[in-house]
Amino acid sequence: MIDARRLRTLRAVADHRTVTAAAAALFLTPSAVSQQLAALEQETGHALLAREGRGVRLTAAGEILVCHADAVLAQLERAEADLAAYASGARGEVTVASFATGISQVLVPAIGTLARTAPGVRLKVLDAEGDASLPMLLDGLADLVMAVEYRGAPRPEDQRLTRFPLFAEPFRAVLPLDHRLADGDGPVAVAELAGEPWIGPYPGNPCHDVVLLACEHAGFTPRLVHSSDDFRAVIALASAGAGVALVPRSALRGVELDRVAVRAVDSELATRKVFAAVRGGAEEHPLIRPVLHALATAAEALEEA
Repeated sequence: MIDARRLRTLRAVADHRTVTAAAAALFLTPSAVSQQLAALEQETGHALLAREGRGVRLTAAGEILVCHADAVLAQLERAEADLAAYASGARGEVTVASFATGISQVLVPAIGTLARTAPGVRLKVLDAEGDASLPMLLDGLADLVMAVEYRGAPRPEDQRLTRFPLFAEPFRAVLPLDHRLADGDGPVAVAELAGEPWIGPYPGNPCHDVVLLACEHAGFTPRLVHSSDDFRAVIALASAGAGVALVPRSALRGVELDRVAVRAVDSELATRKVFAAVRGGAEEHPLIRPVLHALATAAEALEEA
């Protein structure tokens, strides 16, 4: 009989690529993780990991077992959700990780909705970009995340996650007022910004990927001179004439825009696709289900606005 706890350990090692990192994610010691893996190899009769540099990689047998582990762990999440529903567990705390604009524009209205529709549900909110929040979800440090599509994100068919699309929003060009493209009708061609100094998020931030893809499609790599993950800082730098930027539409709400020009752009790739995600099988948990509904309602209102 294969121990499900050891499958979770194998999944963590597959995600983090080192025993030490997996142990930290699982709040175990490296020796405890090594013991669990050794026991799992004995249970299955196969070597599951092989050394690779300073880390480890899955063997062919390990890859097979991890695929089954994803399905088993998702089914265990469903079992916990069903038991929680049976116990009418509609009172408790849900930890939600989200990027900053998602917190202010979607999570805050959702908290108001929950106060009316599910007063027993409390949210604990963590500020984290998608490249950090999804690993937090998979490691059990968050129950639900709001994230943005980015290169390297787990794919929609990944059994470890269940995704719920929330909204897609275009980016706008933010330009200094004296910029040659500050005035005009119609969208700005991204290609016309090829020679400019750029202001934008750091590499690793999903919005950095969106900007990079839009510029690459227009035939150039942006010369990123100034970096900030805070769009208020990005807009302030543009207002000082430090460069140009692409900023998600919702990040412009409630920000001083008197000293910049905001123009639509001609690239469909300059779009932020936002989704909520939970661990596979957890979507029917009685605490998580009302949060997902409140997020969907807030996201719909944001798109209408």
